[in-house]
Amino acid sequence: MSDKEHDLMRQLETRVRQLLMQDNGLREQQRALEARIAERDEKITELQRQNKELEALYANLKVAKMLELSDDDTRNARQRINRLVRDVDKCIALLKS
Repeated sequence: MSDKEHDLMRQLETRVRQLLMQDNGLREQQRALEARIAERDEKITELQRQNKELEALYANLKVAKMLELSDDDTRNARQRINRLVRDVDKCIALLKS
């Protein structure tokens, strides 16, 4: 092999090593990004769960406020409670199936 071919081989080896190092860096970056995505997904799931809890608490508060109203509104409150009970029954049935 001539000196020129030797130099070309060394340049090729150098570039291959650089590409391998770049590949390793990109793989590490990908793992880090995937971990961040997983953390965000967990946080989104937790926030959605909290949102549902707060919505349920708000609905309960509305029912409690309705119960505090006068006797004229008692019928409406009972209807609301009956609807809530039916909703709960539907949810239970869905969970069982």
